[in-house]
Amino acid sequence: MDKILSMVQLQAQLNDATNGEKWTDGITKNGKSINWKRCIYMECAEMVDSFSWKHWKSIDKEPDWANHQIEVVDVWHFIISLGLEYYAQNLKGGVEELSLHFSELPSFSNISTETTHFASQDEVIAKVEDLIRLALSSDALDLDKMVNDFFELVLMSGLNLDSLYRLYVGKNILNQFRQDHGYKDGSYIKVWNGEEDNVLMKRIWETNSDIKPDVLYKELEKAYSAL
Repeated sequence: MDKILSMVQLQAQLNDATNGEKWTDGITKNGKSINWKRCIYMECAEMVDSFSWKHWKSIDKEPDWANHQIEVVDVWHFIISLGLEYYAQNLKGGVEELSLHFSELPSFSNISTETTHFASQDEVIAKVEDLIRLALSSDALDLDKMVNDFFELVLMSGLNLDSLYRLYVGKNILNQFRQDHGYKDGSYIKVWNGEEDNVLMKRIWETNSDIKPDVLYKELEKAYSAL
């Protein structure tokens, strides 16, 4: 429960800072419409490209599991945001209530395991497409189904609650860093000395398992200023 609560709190804070405190109404502080479902299915489509699904190109290429896991975390950002918006608009509560509900879903206990494994490429893509269908559906939002499917995807992607949490916190800090360094106006540099900032962030986390979020931010700042 603590890790879920921390992630939902961090997401709410990031959305407040980025979009204004009225973002749960579906509009940013700049008057731009927010569509979390679209964010989810577009990010899922990018996730599929971590695999050699094309029958006419690079057919023997190994899956890029590291990139796939980052994409899984990106989708999680948007699912949390959608959940917070849904809870606010339907008067179901806020951060605490949503976090508690997530932790009570049947699939949550499954990701609390210490063991991890990778499912087959076809199985993972099929699960991703389940999420895409839910995000594209014009029916009423089935948040429980979406989150249960996502937690199943987490397990199939070689992750568990601990690794999901660590990657989420890392990506959340990176997203804050991006916003502070010109991401919205297009001046931010995403590729650092030939590699994406995602890759560097993940390596910093893996190098120092005890690093604190504020220290991670400073490490990113140090690397970025050296470009």
